[in-house]
This record gives sequence, C-alpha cells and structure tokens, in this order.
Amino acid sequence: MAVVNQYKFYGVDNDTSGAALTMFGTTGSVQNPLATETYIIKSIKVTSATTPTVTVLNNSITAIKSAALTADTTTELLTVPMVVEGGTTLTVQSSNTGSFDVAISYLNIKKEITT
Repeated sequence: MAVVNQYKFYGVDNDTSGAALTMFGTTGSVQNPLATETYIIKSIKVTSATTPTVTVLNNSITAIKSAALTADTTTELLTVPMVVEGGTTLTVQSSNTGSFDVAISYLNIKKEITT
C-alpha cells in the first residue's frame, strides 16, 4: 500500500444561510474523507460581515466553541492542526445569517492500494 499526500484548499464564499456548513459534505466536488483517507486540517480562516460566534464540529464533537468574530476581519480558528478521519465530517456553524466565508487548507493523506 502506498501513501499519496495531496495539499488542498476548500472554501465557501458568502454563505448567508446561517446553517451548519459541512465542509467535506456529500454534495459538490469535495466529499467526506473516505475510509482510506485522513485529512490534516492546517488552517481554518473565517470572515464575516457581522459579528457572529463560530462553532466547529469534528464528527459531531465540538472542537471549537463560540469563537467570536470581528466584522470584516479574517480570523484564524486553529492554533494546532486538526485530524479529520475517514468517514467523518467537519462542520462550521455561524451564529447568525450575515455574509460568512470559510477557507480551509488541508493535507489529504490517501492510502493507495498497489498490486
């Protein structure tokens, strides 16, 4: 089995729903990590036009609770990398419905089966 590392970026621009954003959801081009993958999240940056609080869930466990934002300022939420294991989800939730951007930089560690 070989390991293939891929550095990636994923962002959500101007979400105004106030709903929980599943960053590696089941729709769109980015999917949940497969069982053969592990994501190492290096950076989660958020920007909002208002002053919400932000909560980050890793597989339904609160990893960051109520990080307060300043309007029109980008804030880095992580101080150390976070692991998202295969078959789980990473969710970012804003406390209000104002304009909200999320940018994530991560390493996808992908096990490749070779024969």
